[in-house]
Amino acid sequence: MSGEHLTAWRPEVGGIAEVFHAHFVDHAYPAHTHDTWTLIILDDGAIRFELDRHDHAAAGTTVTLLPPHVPHDGRSATPYGFRKRVLYLEASMLGEDLTGAAVDRPGFTDPVLWQRIHRLHGALADPADAFEAESRLALVRERLREHLRGAPATPAAPKGLAPRFRELLDSRTVEGVSLAEASTVLFAHPAHLLRAFTHAYGLPPHRYLTGRRIDRARRLLLAGRRPAEVAAEVGFHDQAHLTRHFVSHVGTSPARFATLAA
Repeated sequence: MSGEHLTAWRPEVGGIAEVFHAHFVDHAYPAHTHDTWTLIILDDGAIRFELDRHDHAAAGTTVTLLPPHVPHDGRSATPYGFRKRVLYLEASMLGEDLTGAAVDRPGFTDPVLWQRIHRLHGALADPADAFEAESRLALVRERLREHLRGAPATPAAPKGLAPRFRELLDSRTVEGVSLAEASTVLFAHPAHLLRAFTHAYGLPPHRYLTGRRIDRARRLLLAGRRPAEVAAEVGFHDQAHLTRHFVSHVGTSPARFATLAA
């Protein structure tokens, strides 16, 4: 892939699931979700993305924050690509109650916050700087919460069929569940299940499940596991099946991604 450059690792800092640095020219992310908050700063270029079926853009000192379980895609806004640094923050770092505000306003033009995140990335690059990284993370978290609390929050969706279906998918990420089985467990017609889930989360259940498996695969690969082992462990049929989805979601193959942790 032209212009591709990637670095990824899982730091020994509580609250951060993964650090991911990338330079992409022509890679476009398909619609997907994460079970973490996705915190993005750009070092060069500009991006466009759709979050919960609304278009957004980011460049310069804009900080982008994408909430867990909300579908989004992403691509370069210029022919020259973009360089980004991403922190995947555990869901508990900001709290589910702030999801609506992040959907309403996923971007903040805040040079102070941008610099705090930049310095946090610098601290995370050296495992010996764990205490500094924890301190910088606390500052980043504080400012993010200030932004989100000041944004008009979208009322949380009522508890119902879609959340229960998502809980079932989360509990069966590896072994999977058929639509027929889900309809029996949840006492709902299969077509009703599909409509409710897609309306609530912006993507169909099978794409959501694939995204969850990719998240698990990333973490196992960064822990040194071989792609063939990872494929079976996270619920893909074989390595080829994993590779096809992994390239689509991450922009590189599992084998190459695994070498980033070496």
